[in-house]
Amino acid sequence: MNRKGQSGKIQTVLGTIEPEALGVTLTHEHLLIDLECYFELPEEASERAWVHAPVTMDRLGGLTKRFYNLDNMKLLDTQVAIEEVLPYKYAGGHSLVDTTSIGISRDPLALARISRATGLNVIMGASHYVPLSYPDDMDSRSEEDIADEIIRDVTVGVGDTGVRSGVIGEVGNFWPMTDNQRKVLRASGYAQKETGAAVTIHPGTDTASPPQILGVLVDAGADPGKVIMGHLDSYNDTGMLEELVDAGCYVQWDIFGFEDSSFDSLAGQPIEPFTDVQRMQKMEFMAEQGFGDRILAAHDVCVKRHYRRYGGKSYDHILDNVVPRMRRRGFSQDLIRNILVENPRRALTFK
Repeated sequence: MNRKGQSGKIQTVLGTIEPEALGVTLTHEHLLIDLECYFELPEEASERAWVHAPVTMDRLGGLTKRFYNLDNMKLLDTQVAIEEVLPYKYAGGHSLVDTTSIGISRDPLALARISRATGLNVIMGASHYVPLSYPDDMDSRSEEDIADEIIRDVTVGVGDTGVRSGVIGEVGNFWPMTDNQRKVLRASGYAQKETGAAVTIHPGTDTASPPQILGVLVDAGADPGKVIMGHLDSYNDTGMLEELVDAGCYVQWDIFGFEDSSFDSLAGQPIEPFTDVQRMQKMEFMAEQGFGDRILAAHDVCVKRHYRRYGGKSYDHILDNVVPRMRRRGFSQDLIRNILVENPRRALTFK
């Protein structure tokens, strides 16, 4: 399919749909994923006991600060994914973006099976995740080679599956930016320009990272109005947020339901723990500044402890728990609809 056939449409793993068919949408989730790229063997013998231990209810409290439990890092079971995501549909959800990109076990055919089984629209990602997941030959790959790979995923399909990506990303970044990260970002920005698909970003945790990333994308030709800056939950700099939306970028709070203060770093990147109340406060601030049309929301379900069967909030937390709290806080129905329906529709529609 060429860009002309995608323009004005939204592309799911089962084909293109009209934007009006998207409905309530979570813009950053993972149905199937393998995050073993983050694994580092602990030095201590007692800590190594956690490496191969199965995820069980009595271990949940210790998992957040031990991101080396291999069972927790892997969501590999298609049937379990279906069972976990169905309550989101029952709560009123219609669509979600699976931002599993290259390097963390993206599975196009399985995503198509999940979409058929649940009736949910699933939009699949393209491009590369964080440097820890890059292929061994990334140093020798050219920007053009990477861009061509992304463009093919969007216009033709991943490999020989025929399943096409509908968004570029999540494009993973650490701080400070390396040459290879810049190369992947530039390739993603060029691919955005060529395909009209949105780019969704996993930034580094330094406040300077999101604006720097946006600058690299725009310099490569990307439309800032088609950039989704994710994982903004832990940023306190409202000036930086305003800078992003002034440029046209979407701002995304996508770790709703996760409020564990023992999780304060990932792969050496410091993370400021946040609560759902603080997420809503940031959304309120942005709406008060006139940017209610640039806000997006999700949960980033990506490890087993996020699943309902292990005591997590899973995929329906926003609809079941957060939206009622938004109403009690004074969020207008128009603002809630913008966050969950209108903004995702605009962001994900091919230009």
